[in-house]
Amino acid sequence: MKNLWILTWYTLREAMARKVFIFFLIISVLVLIVTGLIFSLSSNISLGAAGATPFGNPITMVEMMIVSPLASLCLLLAIFSSSSFVPVMLEKGNIDLLLSKPVSRDQLLWGKYLGGILVVLLNITFLILGVWLIISIKFSFWDFYFLNIILSITFTFAVLYSLIVLFGVITKGSTLGMMIAYFIFIILSPLLFTAKDKFNAFIENKFLKDLIEAFYYIIPKTSELMGKVTVNLASGKAIEDYQPVLTSLAFLILTMGIAISIFRKKDF
Repeated sequence: MKNLWILTWYTLREAMARKVFIFFLIISVLVLIVTGLIFSLSSNISLGAAGATPFGNPITMVEMMIVSPLASLCLLLAIFSSSSFVPVMLEKGNIDLLLSKPVSRDQLLWGKYLGGILVVLLNITFLILGVWLIISIKFSFWDFYFLNIILSITFTFAVLYSLIVLFGVITKGSTLGMMIAYFIFIILSPLLFTAKDKFNAFIENKFLKDLIEAFYYIIPKTSELMGKVTVNLASGKAIEDYQPVLTSLAFLILTMGIAISIFRKKDF
């Protein structure tokens, strides 16, 4: 456990040294400055007159309108900035030095994985907490449920990052894993969710229906994690359906299991 923590902390320091952490921080600060300027120039919202919204409180709706696109941006930036952690570790010289240390290969890979998540978690926490403070101070409404968004974004990233780690081990590069993660998040997951939820009744071919159903349950549910699950958490409601969370978690565990199995047998 001590070795794992040291490797995780080392990955965080590596992110700082390679300016990954600083890049995230600068983007977050710019977003907070713009958000603060927008709200400083806006008029107060009357909670009593605003009426009910799909999120319950009108201020929660304001928060979601701001953070929903920011959450997607955070995830896109997180995928880009974390994609090189494993390939850099596998470079000649780096991997030789690491393997000479009294740590197992499992610990090395888990350290890189947890370190990448820690980098993203700290940056997302800074951004979401900053936006929450700006809105809370502006409207004198302290909605602590809103901070749960940090968990949903970090979990979604953790699922996609397991893919980046796997393809990083296989190819010793960052491009393929990053492209697949982007493809799932931007195109495949939303498409499968829409096909299953909206168009399934109009599809007559049974094979095509079964194929969509199979892919839907295999592929991580990033669309629902960043959609329904995030909205429920932000508005203080219970998660209505845990299936997207559990199947995505199963995907994460399976993907990391395969990555570790390949890494154990890889020659350097």
